[in-house]
Amino acid sequence: MAQTIALIDYGAGNLHSVANALKAAGSTGVTITADPRVVMNADRIVLPGVGAFGACANALRALPGMVEALNIRVLGGGVPFLGVCVGMQLMANAGHEFGTHQGLGWIEGDISLIESSDADVKIPHMGWNDVVPTTPHPLMMPGEAYFLHSYAFSGSGVLATTQHGGPVVAAIGRANMIGTQFHPEKSQRYGLAMLERFLAWRP
Repeated sequence: MAQTIALIDYGAGNLHSVANALKAAGSTGVTITADPRVVMNADRIVLPGVGAFGACANALRALPGMVEALNIRVLGGGVPFLGVCVGMQLMANAGHEFGTHQGLGWIEGDISLIESSDADVKIPHMGWNDVVPTTPHPLMMPGEAYFLHSYAFSGSGVLATTQHGGPVVAAIGRANMIGTQFHPEKSQRYGLAMLERFLAWRP
C-alpha cells in the first residue's frame, strides 16, 4: 500500500513543482489538499510556501481546521513533516516581515531580514549555494541547493547553514519535523536525493 503524502494547498506555494519532485523521488501517493481530513489520515505532510510570512500564515489559518490538524498529526502523532521555504519559516514562533506575525511555534526562533556586513551581497539571496550540515541528521547532506528568500531563521534546531554575507540558516528540525530554506524541488539531484530520504525517513 502506497504511503499518502498531504501536500498542503493554502494558495502560497508552487504546488505542482513540489508534487512533481516528490513523484520523481518515488512517491505514488501525493495529494494536493486544503482538507484537514486528508491531513489527519496522511502518512507524511509537506508544507510549501512562497511569498511574505504574514500572508502565508494568514492563508494557512484561513483554512478551517488545518492548523489544528497539523498540530494533532505533527506534534501529537509524530507524522514526518517537511516545510519548504516559507513553509519552513512558519515552523518558527514569529516572522518580522511587514510587521510581526505569529508562526506555528513548533521550533523556537524568529524570521528576520537577512543582514550582511558586505555591501556587495544582494538581498534577496537568490541562486545556488552550498548547504553545510551543522548537526547530524539523516536527511541533511552537504551539497548545493537553490535558494530564493530575503528573510531567514534564527533560533534553535539548526541543522544546516549556507553563506550569504555571513551564515544563513539553510535547514531546521527536531523530532519528526524538518524544514529547508532552500527549494528541494528546484535543486535538481541534490533536492531529489533529499526528498527520497524524506520519503524513507522513520523518525
